[in-house]
Formats: sequence, structure tokens, C-alpha cells
Amino acid sequence: MPNQLYRYPLMLLALVTLIAAAWGGLLRLGWSWPVLHPTLPINHGPLMVAGFFGTLIALERAVAMGKAWAYVSPLLSGIGALLAAFDLGEQIGPILMTLGSFWLMLIFSAILRKHRTGYMFVMSLGAVALLVGNLLWLIGWPVFQLVLWWAGFLVLTIAGERLELGRMVQKSSASQSLFYGITALYLAGLATLLFSWDLGVRLSGVGMLGLAFWLLRFDIARQTVKREGLTRFIAVCLLSGYIWLIVAGWIAMRYGGYPAGPIYDAMLHSIFLGFVFAMIFGHAPIIFPAVLGFDIEYKPRFYLPLILLHLSLILRVAGDMADLGWARLWGGLVNVIALLLYLGVIAPISKIGRKK
Repeated sequence: MPNQLYRYPLMLLALVTLIAAAWGGLLRLGWSWPVLHPTLPINHGPLMVAGFFGTLIALERAVAMGKAWAYVSPLLSGIGALLAAFDLGEQIGPILMTLGSFWLMLIFSAILRKHRTGYMFVMSLGAVALLVGNLLWLIGWPVFQLVLWWAGFLVLTIAGERLELGRMVQKSSASQSLFYGITALYLAGLATLLFSWDLGVRLSGVGMLGLAFWLLRFDIARQTVKREGLTRFIAVCLLSGYIWLIVAGWIAMRYGGYPAGPIYDAMLHSIFLGFVFAMIFGHAPIIFPAVLGFDIEYKPRFYLPLILLHLSLILRVAGDMADLGWARLWGGLVNVIALLLYLGVIAPISKIGRKK
């Protein structure tokens, strides 16, 4: 296995990209803060999804594989994100990020050859969705037309992981067939985006609704939320995230394709902040120790940034739907504060050392 110290600069790349993406997002909202580079607000979406999440998930998979070649994916994505953030080298940044997503697909292909399971196939399709989104971005498609492909990367990865962990709970063949049927519908929605954007958004919304309701009904989190400590915290993160996926799915199904504006903002941030970051909050105490060798001791104050994230997102989405600019503006700012607060909450109680 590669030396553990090799992972630190890759995690640092991911965190720097997260901060750059968040700064760009606040500038897009309208905060009059220093513009570090004119392209930073424009690249907010690519940096957050293809940059931060692409690097983080690829790093997690590389560590799990324990193969040196797998680390190429987070390296390409991380360096590409930094170049794209400040528009260095023209198209070099997007090219590297696209290559990183291709390498991630190779990682999943290698895993799939050893573990031919339905959940691994779903996660592999998530990597394909990231690659498709990056390729469309690279050839010049506007972000609003491809962003749901990026969302598909995260939705499918998370859904596949939850299906994998759900093996501990006996599920009927009917419930599993329902999961794969909903996933197929969701994939059909993504494919439809390529030739009928508005219809594709609506079908993807139906797929998100289906997956969210399936997860609320069948995920093991329904049982683990009755326990205590970190186990309950993770379950609360998961279940609250599924609620936001329902919100996103309903908005997409109800309103269809919007190239910009409040509806677009509400739909995307219900996915990426409400659903995905709730998953990150829940899994970081597990991912960080596995990747960096930190032992993170659970504390009840973990709930503070989670509550702040959800409350601020409610304010933001309500501002979007009611066309209240001040609510969207302040909700977005507190969204970022919640993310930074979470990093601050878990950092002081992380004990550095090789995981036993």
C-alpha cells in the first residue's frame, strides 16, 4: 500500500478546491467580496462537483484499493481543479479533471471485475456519469445543461453505497427489483438530457424522488437511528439528506429545465448541499480515519453544523421559491459557514496517528 503520507497532499487539494468553490459560489450569489479571479464564480459548479467531490471520492477509492496506480485519479482531478479555479493553462484544468474522471471509471472497472454485484455496478455508473458530465463541459456545453450528469455521479455513488451497506438487512427480491427499476428510470432521465433537456430534467426528478423514497423506506439508517453516539448521528445525516433529495426531485419534476435563477438554485443546492453534504457530514468521521489515519472521537457538538446547514438551506430554498433575494443571500452565506464549522468541530478532536 502506498505510504500514508502520500494521501495528505491529495486531501489538501480537495479541501483547497472546496474553499475556492465555496468562495466562487458566494460571489455568484452577490456578495461583494474580493474576486480572486474572474473565472472563479463561473467555475463554482465544476470546482465543487468534478473538483472537490471528484478528488475526494477518487481518493477514498484509491485508499480502499491499496494500489499506487489508483492515486492517479485524485491527483489529476485535484491539480486540474486548481488550474481551472484560476483559469491557468486555458483548457489544461478541464482536461486533467476529465482524465481524472476517466481514471476513476478505470478504478471502478477493476473493482467490478472482482466484485460483480449490483451495488458496485450502480456506483460504477456514477463514475460514468461524472465522465460524461466532464466530457460535455470540456467540449463547451453550458453547465446548466450538463449539471444533472454531475449530480448523477453523486446520487448513484451514494445510492450504490447504501445498497451495499443494506446487505446487513434482509431485503425482499421485490424491494431490490424496485431499486434497480427506479435507478433505470433515473438513468433514462439523464440520457434524455442529451436530446430533450426539459424532459430529461423532469424524468431525472422522478428518478430522484423514487430513490429518495426507496432509501427512506429500506435504508438501514431507519434502524441505526435508534442507537446512540456516532451511529445515530450518521443515521440522522442520512435520513435528513434523503428529505432534501425529495425536495430536489419535486422541484425538477414540477418545474423542469431552468438555465439560471431561483428555481435552478433551489434544485441544485437541495441536491448538493442538502443531500450530498449531509452524507459527507455523516461519513467524514469514517472516511477521514480510513484515508488519513485520524481517530475521530464522536461528540454531541457534531450536530451543530448539521442543524445549521439544514436551517440555512431552508432559508435559502424558501428565498428562492418566494423570490426573496435577502433570504437566498444570507442562506448561502450560512451554508458556507456550516461547512467550515463542521471542519472546525471535527478537527480539534482528531488524533493523528496510524489507524490501528
